[in-house]
Amino acid sequence: MAGRATPATRVAQQARVDHRLHEYTHDPSADSYALEAAEALALDPARVFKTLVVDRDGALTVCIVPAGGTLDLRALGKRAAMAPTDRAEKVTGYVAGGISPLGQRRALPTLLDDSALAFETIFVSAGRRGLEIELAPADLIALTRAETLTLRRGA
Repeated sequence: MAGRATPATRVAQQARVDHRLHEYTHDPSADSYALEAAEALALDPARVFKTLVVDRDGALTVCIVPAGGTLDLRALGKRAAMAPTDRAEKVTGYVAGGISPLGQRRALPTLLDDSALAFETIFVSAGRRGLEIELAPADLIALTRAETLTLRRGA
C-alpha cells in the first residue's frame, strides 16, 4: 500500500473511514478517465464518479458527477464554467485525470450529484490516474463537507 499512498488515501486512513483502493493500468490515450476506470475495474459507470473543478464567478468549486454523465453547468449559475486545467491542478495539487475530492492542497467547496446516494459505495479518484478509492457516499460527504444536489444533465 505504501507505493499507492496519496493525500487522498491518507485522508481516508486518518479519518478511519471504511474504504478500499482499486488499481488499474491507466491508458494515456483514454478519452475519459472515469469511464476508463469503470471499464478497467468492470464497474457500473453510475457508481464511478469524476471530479470536476468549476469556476463559479471567480470561485472554484468541486463537482462530483457520474462517469457517464455530463455536468449541468447551468445548475451552478449563469457564470459557471469549467476551470482551466492548469488552475485546477495548481489549486488541488493533483494532475488532471487524477484529481480527487479528498486531500486537496486547498479544500474547495464540494458538490456531489445526488445519484451517489443510491449506492452503498461509490468510486472516486484516489489522487492519481489508475487508482480509485471506494467508500460510502456518506463518508465522502463527511470528509469533503459536500452538499448533494442534482448536478448531472438530463436527470
